[in-house]
Amino acid sequence: MVCRAKLIWDDGIWYSKVHTEAGDNVGLTLESGSFDALVERVKVALPEMLELNFGYSGVIHLSIEAERNDYLRAVTPDGRLYATS
Repeated sequence: MVCRAKLIWDDGIWYSKVHTEAGDNVGLTLESGSFDALVERVKVALPEMLELNFGYSGVIHLSIEAERNDYLRAVTPDGRLYATS
């Protein structure tokens, strides 16, 4: 089975979203404070979840893509906080 994990950096935390080759969301969403820790969590949790929820215990080909969302946060002269990406 081919699975694709998208790891997203947002506001100081890495999040993962995992999909199968058919584009289905397999329901695995994790978070971590570092990229490497999240990769390891996905590598452990994905096979367990596929076996428990779908009965799949075969080979998994995992492709990982990273995306970083950085926001510029600032305060306007009248004290309002705003963010841009």
